[in-house]
Amino acid sequence: MSLKVNADFTQRVVIKPNDYSWVDSPMPGVERMMLDRIGDEVAQATSLVRYAPNSKFSSHVHSGGEEFIVVEGVFADEHGQYPKGTYVRNPIGTAHTPNIGKEGATILVKLQQFDVEDDKQLAIDTTKEKFLPGIVDGLTVLPLHEHQIEHVALVRWAPNTQFNRHKHWSGEEIFVLEGTFYDEHGAYPKGTWIRSPHLSEHTPFTKDDGCLIWVKTGHLTD
Repeated sequence: MSLKVNADFTQRVVIKPNDYSWVDSPMPGVERMMLDRIGDEVAQATSLVRYAPNSKFSSHVHSGGEEFIVVEGVFADEHGQYPKGTYVRNPIGTAHTPNIGKEGATILVKLQQFDVEDDKQLAIDTTKEKFLPGIVDGLTVLPLHEHQIEHVALVRWAPNTQFNRHKHWSGEEIFVLEGTFYDEHGAYPKGTWIRSPHLSEHTPFTKDDGCLIWVKTGHLTD
């Protein structure tokens, strides 16, 4: 029977840094915090993966695609080096061999979740890109990828910004990269992962520290 972690995608899930429980991967120096998962070693999975300095992971093919953002340190493989803030998409059929340098790295990664027609390979250093004005004052947005109704972006919130109440068609997934994100349900500090199901609603805002969030929408229904 395959491993299941937060596998009911009709349920809202919030995981904060104090909730983290790291588990060893098959490779020395590589640990995982499983956020959601259906499957064993090859799985439909969303995870934080923490690489110790000078660690490696075995060569592997992305049979269902791989999407990640570098949260800390510098991720590296035979194709290049990806510093903190880099967003990477490796579509179905691509392969690599992670080989991490002296800084180590932590990534937020989603596996086995690509549409077969979603074949765009990307590596975007978001620290070098220009954010665009958002739909309310205090928001700026950096679009990263879209395919059909799926959208991925970074959203920067100035301090004391209020957003409209809205409904999540096909769900919303957030990872807080900087600062603290808020809504009527609670406060979400840096490192918090939030998965909100299809047709859920909220009214988000920030306080004095503002925030930067990675946001993915349109991917949580068939």
